[in-house]
Amino acid sequence: MGERPMRAGSRLERVLCSGRFAVTAELAPLDTSDPDAVFDRAIVLAEVADAINVTDSSGAHVHMSCLAVCSLLTHSDYEPVFQMQCRDRNRIAQQADLLGAAALGVKNVLCLTGDGIQAGDQPEAKPVFDLDSIQLLRMARILRDESRFLSGRKIDVPPRLFLGAASNPFAPPHAWRPARLAKKVEAGADFIQTQYCFDVPRLQEFMARVRDMGLHEQVYILIGVGPLRSAGAAEWMGNNVPGVYIPSEIIERLRKTPKADQREEGMAICVEIIQQVREIEGVHGVHVMAYRQEEMVAEIIHRAGLFPRRAKSTSPVHRPHFGMAEKGE
Repeated sequence: MGERPMRAGSRLERVLCSGRFAVTAELAPLDTSDPDAVFDRAIVLAEVADAINVTDSSGAHVHMSCLAVCSLLTHSDYEPVFQMQCRDRNRIAQQADLLGAAALGVKNVLCLTGDGIQAGDQPEAKPVFDLDSIQLLRMARILRDESRFLSGRKIDVPPRLFLGAASNPFAPPHAWRPARLAKKVEAGADFIQTQYCFDVPRLQEFMARVRDMGLHEQVYILIGVGPLRSAGAAEWMGNNVPGVYIPSEIIERLRKTPKADQREEGMAICVEIIQQVREIEGVHGVHVMAYRQEEMVAEIIHRAGLFPRRAKSTSPVHRPHFGMAEKGE
C-alpha cells in the first residue's frame, strides 16, 4: 500500500500504516450503567486486539451509549472504534457527536447505516435515517478535511478521525459489492471492516476484483471472522442474521462433530479462516466478533499466531476510579 497521510494517529492507524496485520475485536453490548462492566469485558480484549469496536445500539436494541463506552475506554488507555449509525441521529446530532468524540480522545469512527427499527424490541420507535453510511462518511470527511460543518460554518479545530466503513462481500448481488466499496472509499473511508467471513472462496473472488480496481491500495481492509458455538447456532445465524452467509459444508462439519466438542470445532474453523485470509493479497487484518464470548477472542488470536499485539514497552491499560458510591448506598 502506498504512502498515505496520517489522519488521526490512532494506534489502529499506526499499526495499519506500518504494514502489520491488524486485529480488532468487538465489545459485547452492555445493559447496565456500571462502568466496571465495560472494563470487565474490555480487559480480556486489550492485549490481543489493536482496537476494540463499540457497537451503537446494534440490532435496534438499547444498550449503554456507544460514545460513553468509548470515552471510558479512551481514558483507560484502550483503543476504541466508535461505531456511529444513522438510525437514531440526524445530521445535526451526528456532527455534534463527531466533534465530541474527538474532544474525548476517540480517533476511530466506523460509519454505518444501521439496523432497521423492526429488528429490535421497540418497533414503535421512530427511525431517523437522515443520512446513509456513505453520506455519513462524506460528512465526517468534510468536518475533518475542510474544517466546516455541512451548513458551511467553519470549525475552529477540526476533528482528527480515522474513518471506517462496512462491506459485505457475501451478500448478493456479489458483482455489485466491489463497486459499493469503491463508493465508500471515494466518500472518505480509510479502513473497511467486512461482515463475517465463512466463505473464503467468495472472499477471494471479491478481493480479486478489489485488486483489479486498485482499491486495496486506497483503503485498509479487515475481514470479519468469528467462532460458531454449535451446528444449531450456525444454522440459526445463517437464517436469521441479515447479511450473514454460512456455507452448508461448515454447518455439516459442525453437525458431524460430537455436541460436546462443537464449540472447540467452531474455534478451529475460525482459526483456519484467519490463516487463509492472511494469505489473500490486499487483506490488512481481521475483525473478530464473538458475541458475549470475549475470552474466546484471546484464545483464537493466540492460536492463529497473531499474538503478541503490542511492543513490550507499551504501558499496560488501567482501570480508573470514578468515585462511584459503594454498593447499597
